[in-house]
Amino acid sequence: MRNRILWKSLLAGAILGWAIINLIPLREVPFDHYLEQTVSAKSEEFKKWLERARAEVESGETASIFLALRRIGEREKIDYSLYFPHIKLLDVKNLKRRNEILLRALLNQSHPRLKLGLDLKGGVGVTLRIDEPALTEQSSSEDSDYLREERLNQAIEVMQDRVNGIGVTEPVIRSVGTDRLEIQMPGLSSKENPDVIDAIKKPARLAFRLVHRTLDPRSVSKENYPPGYEVLIEETEDRKTGQMQETALLVKRIPEATGEIVASAYPTIGEFGVIKVQLDFTDKGQDVFAALTRRMVEENQRTNTVGRLAIVLDGKLYSAPSVQETITRGSAEITGTFTQREAIELSNVLNNPLAFELAVDRMYEVGPTLAQDARTSSLNAAKLGALLVIVFVLLYYGIAGIVAVISVAVSVVIVLGVLASFEATLTLPGVAALVLTIGMAVDANILIFERIREELKAGKRLYPSLLGGYQKAFSTIVDANLTTLIIAAILMGLGSGLVKGFGVTVAIGILASMFCALVVSHFLLEGLIGSGWLRHMLRFSFFKKSQIDFLKWRRWMFASSWLLVIAGVVTLAVREDIYGIDFSGGDEVSLAFQQKLDTAAIRDVAKEQDLGEVQIIYQTLLGEDKEVLKIQTEFGRGDEVTKALQQAFPQANLTTDGSIVQIGPSVGKSIRVNAVISVAVALIAILFYVALRFEIGYGVGAIVATLHDVLMTLGLFVLTGGQFTAPMVAAILMVIGYSINDTIVVFDRIREELKLNPQIQLRKIVNLAINCVLSRSILTSFTTLLAAAALYIYGAGIVHDFAFVFIIGILTGTFSSIFIASPVFFWWHKGQRRHIEKRQDRRPVYEWETQ
Repeated sequence: MRNRILWKSLLAGAILGWAIINLIPLREVPFDHYLEQTVSAKSEEFKKWLERARAEVESGETASIFLALRRIGEREKIDYSLYFPHIKLLDVKNLKRRNEILLRALLNQSHPRLKLGLDLKGGVGVTLRIDEPALTEQSSSEDSDYLREERLNQAIEVMQDRVNGIGVTEPVIRSVGTDRLEIQMPGLSSKENPDVIDAIKKPARLAFRLVHRTLDPRSVSKENYPPGYEVLIEETEDRKTGQMQETALLVKRIPEATGEIVASAYPTIGEFGVIKVQLDFTDKGQDVFAALTRRMVEENQRTNTVGRLAIVLDGKLYSAPSVQETITRGSAEITGTFTQREAIELSNVLNNPLAFELAVDRMYEVGPTLAQDARTSSLNAAKLGALLVIVFVLLYYGIAGIVAVISVAVSVVIVLGVLASFEATLTLPGVAALVLTIGMAVDANILIFERIREELKAGKRLYPSLLGGYQKAFSTIVDANLTTLIIAAILMGLGSGLVKGFGVTVAIGILASMFCALVVSHFLLEGLIGSGWLRHMLRFSFFKKSQIDFLKWRRWMFASSWLLVIAGVVTLAVREDIYGIDFSGGDEVSLAFQQKLDTAAIRDVAKEQDLGEVQIIYQTLLGEDKEVLKIQTEFGRGDEVTKALQQAFPQANLTTDGSIVQIGPSVGKSIRVNAVISVAVALIAILFYVALRFEIGYGVGAIVATLHDVLMTLGLFVLTGGQFTAPMVAAILMVIGYSINDTIVVFDRIREELKLNPQIQLRKIVNLAINCVLSRSILTSFTTLLAAAALYIYGAGIVHDFAFVFIIGILTGTFSSIFIASPVFFWWHKGQRRHIEKRQDRRPVYEWETQ
């Protein structure tokens, strides 16, 4: 036993330690202060450069310490790696690149790896405009509007992939007017990330162009350049000195091939630590490139020269390798003076090319979209919910409850640590989504404890009861969590945007909660029992063994719940205002002000005067010392909301230029379609998994119950006047996870009772199984409801709606596992257990058959 406890404790300690390391620093440290703390050599000399950087920032000459140091280092030829020898770098000879890599690494270390979202901290925003001249050149006046709309939609999809590709999660991307798109990126600062916007707005027009074989542009006047050629500059790095060298080349204007032949691009590290971008061709592209290089080799032999092929991106020459053999391997490389970050960004734009130019219309800092009081109250509500769960578990389970609390706390830390390792963005809905992680972790512990209680009631001693409880709960926990993990995997694979992000979070939460329940709780209880510190446990219980005939009420319960579902679905179909701005778009009004208004006060006015949904954003335009209030409303209500705010807050002197811009949805059509497809595929996957792991009747019952819960939750939310926003998608997905988890627990017990009681009728088996897990279902629902109710009562804005949807989901999930899933399973098998045994892969062998 001691060896088992030792390896489990070491494993848990290592994982917990890794998670904590990823979460450090917990708060952002100002970059200049962080540099003072971490400089490890010649600190006094470095502080002089740091003071110069501070002076440049204070004078307004440079926007940030990061940019000032980069600029000073380039100007003064400073090698910053001398001051930070503990930062291990590749053997980068070029001073500019080495400083860039070092400063970027230090900047990242000064920020928490787990970033805060737009609602909690704000971020940087940019409005990009389609290049109008290029647009009109390619279309007639009749179809220019259609082409503009198509290109705008294309740009939104490409930008979604590009922004996600550079590691920015939970962005807001929407159309503004007819020729612009807006991107808001959380966790970034325009002062420290000025190159991000340049990276995402590139068209990424890749071209493979021939270099003139004999002419050197330095020896020929411009007037004598061959027709169809232009001069491009190739930059190369001296491997010994790191100095940059420039070479002028005559390059053919018309490409031999374009980026259409490329299937994917990704950064690689070659000889001497040189960072390159690898290009893998499509099947057709491989043939095109092979034919191109074959013609060049034939020309080499005919002219006794060596041809070069220029790789040009957006008019810039990156490399011009010599071609001496036919290339048939299906790939090529772009070499240049890349940092790792630049190679990642270049690969990203190559993987998501734009066919047209986007120009920066304006850049701005975005303030938190949720008011300070709303953020504070919602975070406090989350803390209160967690505290209520902890207090209840401690009071009900005693010392075992302490073990459960430790297990849940470790689970939450692991989830946050893994998210931090991905440099994910944490939003308030993400904080609320941790409720699901806590619920799953508490659920697993409650399931184990109730199983141990059963073993103790059967007369077993404490340690055998512990082993028996874990052994019997193991398959239930694995089955319940694996079905939810399948859902999460499908959401990750097929979903996009917030759907994909939710899938990642849920998958991490499932694995963490399973690990903590089966390993952390286990070794803690084994250690307490083995040491003699724990002699008694689980003596207190609210519940006595019940014998309720649940199937007696199945028809009435089934019919009444589906009538409520139908009422909700009808309301969903006929109500026209169920979609919020995130889904339908709306109007956007820009307001100047003399007194800054609290966003909570603006929402109160909108609610009191029934002005519909409003979204409030404060923006600070870069280069201007001016903050603007952006009010986003439902279509056609921008002017109405503006007048109402002007009347309600005369002291603010709100003024507008009279223009109202229409904005598109931030949840694009592709995200909505992918969400629906993901849920449909997830339901089919549940059916197959449960059918294979259990039997087809269980799978049908699970699908009907899950579909019931989703429709019931949607219907009740709409019937109570709810409006769908982006976080509601995540809330509905949470309901699916909770519903299937609860159903599998009941089904696992039915399967077990069928084996243990071969002579009892199916009706009695189903009722017996439900009664056996009833205490667990009530306790799990109650603890999760405690946390969700705290979020609902004390949370604000989207967190309030999020919690409301989840409360409905908890109640419907518990109800459906008893009155939907189980009756459907019972009806599927026509109330006969022999019907089940005929359809199982292997019929149970009864005791009398072995005698």
